[in-house]
Amino acid sequence: MDKIKLLDGKEWDKQELLDNMMSDSFYYGYLSKAALSSSSAKMLISSPKTYKYVTEYGSPETQPLRDGWLFHTSILEPEVFEAQVFVDVESKNSKAYKLAKEEHGKVFTKKEKRDAERMADAFYKNETAKSYLIKSQYEVPAIDLVMGMPFRGKADILGEGRICDLKTTQDLASFPYSAKKYSYDMQCYLYCNLFNIEPKDFTFIAIAKGSLDIGIYHCSDDFYFSGEQKTEAAIKTYETFFIDGLDLNGYYVEGTL
Repeated sequence: MDKIKLLDGKEWDKQELLDNMMSDSFYYGYLSKAALSSSSAKMLISSPKTYKYVTEYGSPETQPLRDGWLFHTSILEPEVFEAQVFVDVESKNSKAYKLAKEEHGKVFTKKEKRDAERMADAFYKNETAKSYLIKSQYEVPAIDLVMGMPFRGKADILGEGRICDLKTTQDLASFPYSAKKYSYDMQCYLYCNLFNIEPKDFTFIAIAKGSLDIGIYHCSDDFYFSGEQKTEAAIKTYETFFIDGLDLNGYYVEGTL
């Protein structure tokens, strides 16, 4: 049976890890520190200090993350979406919202629910986008060594020899730029390796929050190789600060304007 050594030095059977990764508490808890991911690699290339902080204390919740999570669950895990607590308030600063948050922990507004449902409705009315759901599995975890380091990932939609990832965006015109800015190329590279697929078989489906326009973007070899270079840089940064122990207080960025 395949063995994988994680960042904490512990060696696991790969199948045991995959079984445990079905639990969100294991995947987003223990493995968030014991394995790298496309999200953590993105932090490493932009700010190793941010990676250290998020690894120790968790990631702050932002509105785009809330919107994206609700949209994902409305498509891929509708039972999870319906199980959320939605509060009928105009503002998260309202007393009713704060009381609901104290009682339930994770809560959303009715407006956030309506926005997610609008996007889901647009997705399901688009036959091409909807076709990617046919004969597919959702939220499928994977873990393996990439460039000698343990990486984890979850495929939104895993079909036979293909992956589809759902994204929300402000507008489709800026999505190709956002794909590079937010290092979706690194996600493409890592997931192609984790799930053993070709770049041409990795597809992003992006939906614009306002217009509800849908874009279907396929990945080129150049996009894949860009992600490979970023992954290599992220691993080098991790090794420098978190294996070799170079003092993060001495980290700085230098350039000419």
